[in-house]
Amino acid sequence: MPQWYKELFKDYARAYDNESFTQGTSGECDFIEKEIEYNTSLSIIDVEGFCAAANKEGDAVYKNNTFDLLTFRDHNITTIEDDFGNKKELECNERYYVPSEITWLLKTLHYRKIDIYGAKLGAFSRNDPLTIDDFEMMVIAEK
Repeated sequence: MPQWYKELFKDYARAYDNESFTQGTSGECDFIEKEIEYNTSLSIIDVEGFCAAANKEGDAVYKNNTFDLLTFRDHNITTIEDDFGNKKELECNERYYVPSEITWLLKTLHYRKIDIYGAKLGAFSRNDPLTIDDFEMMVIAEK
């Protein structure tokens, strides 16, 4: 049995692009391109949670969420409709990270400058401090 995320993205590219949380991608990419001064030789790691804060008609549906405080994993049942109209129900689990953990992990990989900000949908900015109201955090690190 493949991992849930492999099954999720099988025949799901078009539907995924219509999810609420992907609608800011263009603005986010504009910020990243400017941030790295359009240097295409640099690497970017995008690690996101899948569960959106607000759902619209046609978005994935999440139920039976449980959060394990010891492992920082969210377990849920996610229901999607793929690009061909087939419904899929997947048993998912996602790992969440806190800023101190991300900082430690990056330092062990020899990153020297690590900045963490709030990540607003479609409007990434170094002017947004991370708050408890943010669904995502943006991490900018340099070696």
